[in-house]
Amino acid sequence: MANERARLGVVLLSGGLDSTTVAAHAVREGGEVRALSIAYGQRHARELAAARAVAEALGIPLVEADAAFYARLAAHSALTSSAFAVPADRPGEAMAAEVPITYVPLRNTFFVTLAAAALESWLLDRIEGGGADPKGLEGVIYVGANAIDYSGYPDCRPEFYRAMEEVIRLGSKVGSAYGVPVRIAAPIIRMSKAEIVRYGLELGAPLGLTWSCYLGGERPCGSCDACRLRAAGFAAAGARDPALEAG
Repeated sequence: MANERARLGVVLLSGGLDSTTVAAHAVREGGEVRALSIAYGQRHARELAAARAVAEALGIPLVEADAAFYARLAAHSALTSSAFAVPADRPGEAMAAEVPITYVPLRNTFFVTLAAAALESWLLDRIEGGGADPKGLEGVIYVGANAIDYSGYPDCRPEFYRAMEEVIRLGSKVGSAYGVPVRIAAPIIRMSKAEIVRYGLELGAPLGLTWSCYLGGERPCGSCDACRLRAAGFAAAGARDPALEAG
């Protein structure tokens, strides 16, 4: 249609089940897609290797951002500091009872800001460097956030992403000067883990390359919250986890 906008999309890709499913969703939606993976000083780099493999399998370019300093600032987390133990073998009701120590302070706020900066620069290159009509462009930040099976992370809620969209609109040049719409797409945010598994398989996402475990190593620990939620999701979906078969 004549009024369709050209879509430029940046996927926040961690290399996990959720973000990989969302990356495959972004590719299916069409437009130009890039992935952004962030080294934020997490306790292991296993997920970064998974993100590289996923991006290559999906045929999308990947930018890796070195933000290792962030771990020193957001140190009150089991994912950024060895001072805290990663919770293990917790029942589902315990996971849902409180914000866990694996929450990294304002991580998603930081990640979305970095993705927005990369996306805005890309859009400005098209407008100011390439002469594109702003009315013919839109930007999308794809996130793998989930508000159902994750245990109370405040930055995985729909209202958080709606607020971030408004921040980007008000604080960006493409929003304030050019009126280019930038939306945050969180297509799995209200899905159960089983629904995410089924959707990823339907999309043909390379789930066998993904890594969800909060710990490093050759194989997932099977005990942390992320491993248990993933295993429960595949079981409820009636599917085998291809990452375990690949390992």
